[in-house]
Amino acid sequence: MRRVYLEHGGAPGEARIENESRRRFLQGAAGLTLAVYLPGAVGKAAIRTASTSFEPNAFVSIGSDNSVTVFAKHLEMGQGSYTGLATIVAEELDADWAQVRVEGAPADAKRYNNLLWGPAQGTGGSTAIANSWEQLRKAGASARAMLVAAAAQQWKVPADEITVSNGVVAHATSKRRANFGQLAAAAASQTVPAEVALKDPKDFKLVGKHAPRKDSLGKTTGKAIFTQDIHLPGMLTAVVAHPPRFGARVTSFDATKAKAVKGVVAVVQIPTGVAVLAKNTWSAKQGRDALSVEWDEATAFRIGSDEIMTRYRELAKTPGAIARKDGDPDSALAGAAQKIEASFEFPYLAHAAMEPMNCVVRLNKDGTCELWNGEQMHTADQGRVAALFGIAPEKVTIHSLYAGGGFGRRANKDSDYVLEAASIVKASGLNVPVKMVWLREDDMQAGYYRPMFHHSLQAALDAQGNPVAWKHRLVGQSIILGSPFEAFLIKDGIDAVSVEGASTLPYQIPNLLVDLHTPKDIGVPVLWWRSVGSTHTAFSTEIVIDELAVAAKKDPVDFRLGLLSKHPRHAGVLKLAAEKAGWGTPLPAGKPGERRGRGVAVHESFHSFVAEVAEVTVKPDGSFSVDRVVAAVDCGVAVNPDVIKAQVEGSVGFALSAVLYGRITLKEGVVEQSNFHDYQQISISEMPKVEVHIVPSGEKPTGIGEPAVPPLAPAVANAIAAATGKRLRSLPIETELLKA
Repeated sequence: MRRVYLEHGGAPGEARIENESRRRFLQGAAGLTLAVYLPGAVGKAAIRTASTSFEPNAFVSIGSDNSVTVFAKHLEMGQGSYTGLATIVAEELDADWAQVRVEGAPADAKRYNNLLWGPAQGTGGSTAIANSWEQLRKAGASARAMLVAAAAQQWKVPADEITVSNGVVAHATSKRRANFGQLAAAAASQTVPAEVALKDPKDFKLVGKHAPRKDSLGKTTGKAIFTQDIHLPGMLTAVVAHPPRFGARVTSFDATKAKAVKGVVAVVQIPTGVAVLAKNTWSAKQGRDALSVEWDEATAFRIGSDEIMTRYRELAKTPGAIARKDGDPDSALAGAAQKIEASFEFPYLAHAAMEPMNCVVRLNKDGTCELWNGEQMHTADQGRVAALFGIAPEKVTIHSLYAGGGFGRRANKDSDYVLEAASIVKASGLNVPVKMVWLREDDMQAGYYRPMFHHSLQAALDAQGNPVAWKHRLVGQSIILGSPFEAFLIKDGIDAVSVEGASTLPYQIPNLLVDLHTPKDIGVPVLWWRSVGSTHTAFSTEIVIDELAVAAKKDPVDFRLGLLSKHPRHAGVLKLAAEKAGWGTPLPAGKPGERRGRGVAVHESFHSFVAEVAEVTVKPDGSFSVDRVVAAVDCGVAVNPDVIKAQVEGSVGFALSAVLYGRITLKEGVVEQSNFHDYQQISISEMPKVEVHIVPSGEKPTGIGEPAVPPLAPAVANAIAAATGKRLRSLPIETELLKA
């Protein structure tokens, strides 16, 4: 493991990477740093040169060494944001891809706010590329214009005769040439253009083409820096004993045996439990294991998941708050020729990122605070840590590192694990940096979960096989209730996140009702999980649509297309996926006794459209394999096609784990799973062949980190139904139901 050491005598937070030259952003001769502020449109720009102290408040920095640094305001957690953001800048700058590098931007909402969120910096909702597209194109184009202006001034030639290509500025007539580094100092003195011309997409050289990922080399060589790689002088590692039940609190604890463990330095109580601080992680864990803690469970949550679902089923028998109502569904149901009724159940799910939660916190003598973290919610975490220490938010510096996955967990609405790390520093009073580490068991048993949900659906056809009625009732906890997002995401008692994909059903059904029950007394912490509400709404809606198609004796693809005339982008991906999958052609026969089937699903989430066709083989004992998944994606301009394909492939694997295994259960309020042995993920041998087809588009880019997750489960379930005739109503899939 590589460690990063703080160097004495340097500026606070300056780090030295062992066996690697120190990273310098602006040094030596003057360079160009360009910041473009776009609170909805182009605004002020600021120029800084290397002669001033370095403040990473820009999107583009060009050094005298000819390096181009892109400051990414979004977290890189494997989804390719660093590569995508850098591609946008480099395209308009006409930089050589090899000269471009990426650094995580600091927490500074004034400069790096997510333009789709308002005055807040953060990564989530598949918004990184979507909110940065125009902003970073203009940042790159502005830097290019200033380099051209500098060259024109130096060479005394008209600017419109100068060309830029692959990091070289040239004037053909005079045969003058210069790289970016040679012009950086002069460019820094140029006026920032108020308006810039952006490229015609037909002239793109990087966008839509292959560009090697900017994080791959560091991750494959071990040079990439994650939170666990950070080591500061005097730093201690902390592991926390959390209560076995949510809502319990510490009554008392005996640290005698814990302090006897070699390497243990201190044991302190914090709001979330008892923290053991030691010289290394193993000693901290051993110390925690030796702790004796008495818990006050007077207000703890004590209900099991089976009992919760029983309550949900009862709630589903009564009307909920109305999320959408078109026409008169009850009358349409009463007079329908055919009716379908179905109930669906979904368990709690853990995020289970490969890097569990961790964070390094240091409180400095000058009253400032520093965090090292795979930071996803910069503004919220910065503000809450500042409030804990009683300092101004701008006195909290966040060093953004790589994160080993997230799937929603690091974007915590309560800043839980970051605040826990800061609370340990405050409670210890030791004036040393602390690295708080969650072990896998902590992550699995003391974290946040995708909510458990129950759905009840009624749908009906007329005598001609056309859908005439649809009633969809959902019961489940609200992720948004009690969070800072409540004011604008909960209206009239409806959590928009709970019903997304249901209340936005694209199919033309004249009489439609979607309502919701949101229990407020379930004490299990819940959080967004990759694709959020669509994780469950796509499953129920696409299965019932499939059942309606079968009942109407129509092809499932044709049936859907007939209901999507007002949604051409849904129809577009559906047609493409069906064509590429060979929809309508027979599947090759399996081995004797095996049953094979093909299923389809289409869904929109985060303004992107994905259709997936799954092929499955079901064996006589009920076990099954997903052999092939063909996906079609419409996410607007494809900035990095390879990254898009990788995200779809990863989404298929992520979703398939939930289909086959995903389930967090509680018994008397205690989470029963603890690690990957009982919260299983798919193995490589279970991964299907995945084909990804991208719809050519001139629309602005939308998200791709999550939208390929929702269609997978219903496509698989519909394929199983095609093979066996058996409809599935819950996840994970119970193979006992599929026995021949």
